[in-house]
Amino acid sequence: MLATTLFGLEEVLESELKSLGAENTELHTRSVSFEGDTALLYRANLKLRTALRVLIPISRFEAEDEDALYAGIRSIDWEAYMRVTDTFAVYATVNSAVFTHSHYTALRSKDAIADYFREKRGRRPNVDVQSPKVTIRVHIFKNEVSILLDSSGDSLHMRGYRMEKVMAPLNEVLAAGMIRLSGWEPGQPFVDPMCGSGTIAIEAALMAMNKAPGLLRERFAFLGWKDFDHRLWEELSEEAASEVRALDFEILAADKEPRATSITRQNLDRAGVQGVTVIRKAFNRLEPPQGNGTILMNPPYGERMKEKDNDLEAFYKMIGDRLKHEWKGYTAWILSSNKDALKRVGLRTSRKLTLYNGPLECKFHRFELY
Repeated sequence: MLATTLFGLEEVLESELKSLGAENTELHTRSVSFEGDTALLYRANLKLRTALRVLIPISRFEAEDEDALYAGIRSIDWEAYMRVTDTFAVYATVNSAVFTHSHYTALRSKDAIADYFREKRGRRPNVDVQSPKVTIRVHIFKNEVSILLDSSGDSLHMRGYRMEKVMAPLNEVLAAGMIRLSGWEPGQPFVDPMCGSGTIAIEAALMAMNKAPGLLRERFAFLGWKDFDHRLWEELSEEAASEVRALDFEILAADKEPRATSITRQNLDRAGVQGVTVIRKAFNRLEPPQGNGTILMNPPYGERMKEKDNDLEAFYKMIGDRLKHEWKGYTAWILSSNKDALKRVGLRTSRKLTLYNGPLECKFHRFELY
């Protein structure tokens, strides 16, 4: 199998997979390959916090042109994976001098699958891009073609709790990855002082509660597969639900904007999370919870902050001053794409990582506050 993720989170994802029992894991750029059984496939979709999709490679071949691509896909035994009555969708990702248009590649691949069934069964399965029973991914690098079944369907970052959001919301997988990278241990205070729609605080709470993020979703692609094991899925879902525990320490989400705190409360409710404190307060007035904890923030930058450059730098300097004087004993982590603004924090960086927030290359900095 192959689990995909965001750049910079590969090792975190591998650690998660191993904790679920994955074997023979191997790191790749933005993905981790691994081996396991059907139960692991279901658990991976249900419990992984830093995966975007879980894919199953079913064929790999070389193609020098579109006719070879068509022939290679049509030669696959598609009846092993779907029925002629199943709806399906094909998505292509290409990095090739020969195959330059992903949409056309997907159409040609779709035709090959449809023609396979027309020859075998005298009819073509229907395409459904909204909620297909079977989702197929075609990846082409140079002339190497990989065909994969998508067991997840919608990206796994779509947990189901975030119906409303603020400008430039943080991807749930990125938020979970940042928390894992921070080294925070549940039981210690955790603070997001610029919570926006509450993603970081919610992901921290879900981890602390041991609540599988997949419990919040209604649909995975594998639920429609012809070999879907309903009894096994019910057992694993019930097992995951029984493992949820109460939140018994402080997680604090704060923001100066009333709309942000309102949306955060709504999202917490949809996530089934109780015990997170949400307050409307600017960071320069926020007091830390007692104890040595973690403060993790995604402050405004780029389009999220319309002020002039000097105002942005002054804002980041305020963050640094406040951390230095009021948050002693905490470990602070800041994500930002603005390197110059980060320098204005004025604190010594003890670790620096590169992560991507959508198309933005960001730096994730750790500051020890003594």
